[in-house]
Amino acid sequence: MAKAQFEDLLKAGVHFGHLKRKWNPNMAPYIFMEKNGIHIIDLQKTLVKMDKAAGALKQIAKSGRKVLFVATKKQAKQIVSDLVSAVNMPYVTERWPGGMLTNFPTIRKAVKKMSSIDKLVKDQSNWNNLSKREKLQITRQRAKLEKMLGSIADLTRLPAALFVVDVMKEKIAVREAQRLGIPVFAMVDTNSDPENIDFVIPANDDASDSIKLIIGEMCEAVREGLGERKAEREKEMADKKDQKTKSKKSAAKKETSASEKPENEPEADDDETPVVDKKSNNKAKVVEKDDKESK
Repeated sequence: MAKAQFEDLLKAGVHFGHLKRKWNPNMAPYIFMEKNGIHIIDLQKTLVKMDKAAGALKQIAKSGRKVLFVATKKQAKQIVSDLVSAVNMPYVTERWPGGMLTNFPTIRKAVKKMSSIDKLVKDQSNWNNLSKREKLQITRQRAKLEKMLGSIADLTRLPAALFVVDVMKEKIAVREAQRLGIPVFAMVDTNSDPENIDFVIPANDDASDSIKLIIGEMCEAVREGLGERKAEREKEMADKKDQKTKSKKSAAKKETSASEKPENEPEADDDETPVVDKKSNNKAKVVEKDDKESK
């Protein structure tokens, strides 16, 4: 992956923070200087934090778990939906549904409701029996669910991590993740508090170019993790096939060796009668005769 360089961050305006009067003192370690009443973010620290966050996201994707991206601000919606959907990760770009993480089973019921509506529409026999008003109500309900939950339809369990574009705007999502112990990755501007964020990326969270650059780097890291996971699984499958073929060959060799008979090996005959020497037998008879005469 071609990692973002210092010049790329500079061109995207990642270094521009908020006005000095709006700053959060906890962001002081990430501020380089003040210029014209605006805080300038230290891009060297941004690069370090980006690499650390990208490595962690790569490992999460490699393990087969999901990362939920959250960006409901206007300038980030389309960017996040385009980039994140390309790596098959869930995302929320509309209003954050309260209790989405802490009350996850209820959210799953809503997703199942959406799939049941899809089945009803496909079943023409039942769908045609409904009135126009009922059809209109069902289609409106389906559109509303699609808008709110369509991007998380494949999220069958809680995500392994949360990536947030603006921690102030998405404070409810951050709070729910903290309650459940889910690590939070976030773009943190100079007006935000980085204290409760696990992986802080100090950056401008208002400019679309800055958001596109950071999200693009994170999605590329996720793509690499998924690629490595796929390669490892293919290697495991190939190793299993090799082991099966080797075991089959060894079994075949054992069968052939057992079926082969030893060549020209003499066999012992238990019924063979012993050979008697006739001369020795005659001598024994003569000796017995002389013994009788002498008596």
